[in-house]
Amino acid sequence: MKALVLQGIKDLAVQEYDVPEIKPDEVLIHTAYAGICGTDKALYAGLPGSASAVPPIVLGHENSGVVAKVGDAVTNVKVGDRVTVDPNIYCGQCKYCRTSRPELCEHLDAVGVTRDGGFEEYFTAPAKVVYQVPDNVSLKAAAVVEPISCAMHGVDLLTTHPYQKALVLGDGFEGQLFAQILKARGIHEVTLAGRSDEKLANNREHFGVKTINTTKEEIPADAFDIVVEAVGLPQTQEQCLAAAAKGAQVLMFGVGNPDAKFSVNTYDVFKKQLTIQGAFINPYTFEDSIALLASGKVDPLPLFSHELAFNEVEDFVSGKLGKVSKAVVKVGGEEA
Repeated sequence: MKALVLQGIKDLAVQEYDVPEIKPDEVLIHTAYAGICGTDKALYAGLPGSASAVPPIVLGHENSGVVAKVGDAVTNVKVGDRVTVDPNIYCGQCKYCRTSRPELCEHLDAVGVTRDGGFEEYFTAPAKVVYQVPDNVSLKAAAVVEPISCAMHGVDLLTTHPYQKALVLGDGFEGQLFAQILKARGIHEVTLAGRSDEKLANNREHFGVKTINTTKEEIPADAFDIVVEAVGLPQTQEQCLAAAAKGAQVLMFGVGNPDAKFSVNTYDVFKKQLTIQGAFINPYTFEDSIALLASGKVDPLPLFSHELAFNEVEDFVSGKLGKVSKAVVKVGGEEA
């Protein structure tokens, strides 16, 4: 089979691999689609994702496909099932796993990060992280359940009410998903702020959100009850604190450079009684994310801009491919 292998820093190559064998508790999946995200860009550049990737490794932690084989101990899926995979595999034994905070697991394993993922024609995963996809959800949409689930986890950490006004700063794929999920949670007014007229117009048209182009307009100060930072830069992190109203919740979701810092006016945090919350990966949110797709309350397909083959992926992760809203790799497609 063909596999796109990260051989080293900034070194991707298509290689011939053997179809992997499965353990009794594992599933072999014929890949349909694999999403590409900022984490893949970071791993390509030698930076850590949710965990560190040690080459040679097949990336692709966002994926969907069809079950090709199941181990003897597997009972939750069968051959022929359409599935998606939660890449994060927790140890179940550290203090965080044993206190219902598995996202902070001290021994995190991840499909497409620490073990081969969806940038190959067949990959394996423990059955416990494999989820069936409803018939009314395409495998292309199902490939991005993982990024939806990460945004869901962030929203789960917030207290939401219909009266609130929410701002999402960042018009990347995750920021656009946050806007949809906050609306699905009943927030009556959601504003997406970013730099791309095209993306902002697309979200106004398809999802009815308000928009601000930050290259042309100022973000109102002290105006929003919920503020989601989905960029990861010091200047946008500071903008989010300034945009927060009294009593607001600020979710720091964007992944910054490990050495980056931003300034906080501690008196403003005190005076406005702000809650500043981080969010890491996606515990307990795959079922909800699949349900949102099935219900139509979240639809990622209008956000997709590129469908790539293996030999085109490096152009994306190296930054040569411009104006990308969301890119997916077509491996086996809907007929996988």
